[in-house]
Amino acid sequence: MGWLYRKSINLGPLRINLSKSGIGYSLGGKGVRTGVSAKGRPYKTISIPGTGLRYTSTGKGTGCLAVFLLTGALLATSSLFWFARHLHAQ
Repeated sequence: MGWLYRKSINLGPLRINLSKSGIGYSLGGKGVRTGVSAKGRPYKTISIPGTGLRYTSTGKGTGCLAVFLLTGALLATSSLFWFARHLHAQ
C-alpha cells in the first residue's frame, strides 16, 4: 500500500474530504455518517463514538437509502443544535 493523504473540512454536520483521488463529501454526526467518496462511490458508516469501532458499507443498495434518510433526520436535528450552540456562544 502506498502513501495516503486526506484533509477534512468540517462545516457543522457537512464534511468535505480532500484526498489524492479528489473531493468527497459526507453528512452526519457522531455515530452515523453517509456520503460519496472522491471516486464517486456512495458509502455509509455506523460507529460507536469513543471506542474506535466502526462499520462502513460501500455501494448502492436499499440499505443506503435507509441510512441516507436516517442521516437526513439526524442532520436536521444536529444542525439545529450546532447553530443554536454557536449563536448562544456569541
